[in-house]
Amino acid sequence: MGGKVNSARVPKELSVGELAARSGVAVSAVHFYESKGLIRSRRNAGNQRRYLRGTLRLVAVIKVAQRIGMPLAEIRAALANLPKGRPPTAADWRRMSARWKQGLDERIERMMRLRDSLTGCIGCGCLSLKICPLRNPADRLGEQGPGARLLDPVNSE
Repeated sequence: MGGKVNSARVPKELSVGELAARSGVAVSAVHFYESKGLIRSRRNAGNQRRYLRGTLRLVAVIKVAQRIGMPLAEIRAALANLPKGRPPTAADWRRMSARWKQGLDERIERMMRLRDSLTGCIGCGCLSLKICPLRNPADRLGEQGPGARLLDPVNSE
């Protein structure tokens, strides 16, 4: 038997159940991705959702991005740069993954700094009052509000 796939047997559109089964995610995840604007469907005459076959590749990209910890907003922004209705190509994937790799490297660096300082401080000073004055002179971080300020890079010094 040859390696060619009979295109007559591969549907152009998939139901939500077919998309979920073929992509390895729950139906609720498909609905969630759609509600967040990550994928699109159309409604058929019976008001049932139908997804283009290329949505399988979009779901695969979303799953990988989520696995490496990318926020949904960043995933949506990356997918928004694709032409409407076209799944990502190999070149698209290289661009997206390069951008995500940079963000992942930055998060790894932050986590390593956190790991290295974890025994001495939990980020807000409440368990290390003798040490934190060196890291947080005059309680500068306390002025930013409650919580572990050093754990959140947006709120850090």
